Amino acid sequence: MAVKIRLARFGAKKQPHFRLVVADARSPRDGRFVDTIGHYDPKSDPPQYTLDEERARLWLSRGAAPTMAAARVLFKFGLIEQPWKDAPTQPAKAVSGKPGAAAPAASTPQAAEPAAAEAPDGSADEPAERK
Repeated sequence: MAVKIRLARFGAKKQPHFRLVVADARSPRDGRFVDTIGHYDPKSDPPQYTLDEERARLWLSRGAAPTMAAARVLFKFGLIEQPWKDAPTQPAKAVSGKPGAAAPAASTPQAAEPAAAEAPDGSADEPAERK
């Protein structure tokens, strides 16, 4: 059984509280879980975290994989290394749906000149005669 450490949402509308739970990977977000290892209250100032570190270490040693949100909580307690990168990613290049937009240099006349200049019979400078 593949297990994950993740956040399960509880609380009323607009007043979320989360439990840090160990659950089967196939279970829904707020569904059945194996163990509760902590709590997270994002609405308090500052946000409150509680964690049973011994249980968390036990489940991590058993191979439970934390989700990104759960990994941030575990990182605050020093149980895992930083799961995200600090360096900003480079912006993705804009890709248009047009097939000619990907290689505009190939359609320019300058790209076609070198091929015509190297004609073996030397007739690249002369226009072809029509019969």
